[in-house]
Amino acid sequence: MLKINLLPVRQLKKRAKARKELFGMVALFLLVLLVLGLTGFLQAQKISSLNTNIAALQKEKDSYTPTLNQIAKLKKDRDELTRKTEIINKLKTDSSLTVRVLDEVANRIDNQRMWLLALQQQTSSLKLSGVALDNQTIAQFMDNLKESPFVQDVTLTSSSLKVVSGRNLKSFELNCVVRQPEKEAPEISDAK
Repeated sequence: MLKINLLPVRQLKKRAKARKELFGMVALFLLVLLVLGLTGFLQAQKISSLNTNIAALQKEKDSYTPTLNQIAKLKKDRDELTRKTEIINKLKTDSSLTVRVLDEVANRIDNQRMWLLALQQQTSSLKLSGVALDNQTIAQFMDNLKESPFVQDVTLTSSSLKVVSGRNLKSFELNCVVRQPEKEAPEISDAK
């Protein structure tokens, strides 16, 4: 006996194959969605962890702000004190220079033959004016001033005849440069 199968086997195989492919695609799609969801969740966790870390670091940074402000204030105060100390040292040096220059001029003048009428010092410039008995006294005074370590470049700016109490005297004006002498290196002595 012959049996004829009238059932559509080919169509059923095609449908089964299509169903398997559809389930495979759906399963693959669900797997991709699951991987993407898991990756998104892990990234969200990482972002949350980093944001928490950033917030903690910002809080720690903010806790250092008063200390940094205090350090900046101390640096500013130190710079101000340094500036004031330099000004004080400069004033000490300048005042001692003026005293030394006056002492040098007083020690080098011939009180019997010469009289100073004015002495003006402005920073490193010294202007002297006075009267003398003759030109040799003025020249000798200029030479004496040149020997001073505090007075340099002594120049005669004017000299004229002036009558004082019926006597003919020489009126003069000198310009000089004053400066602090360079400190000499201390001598090393061999003591045995």
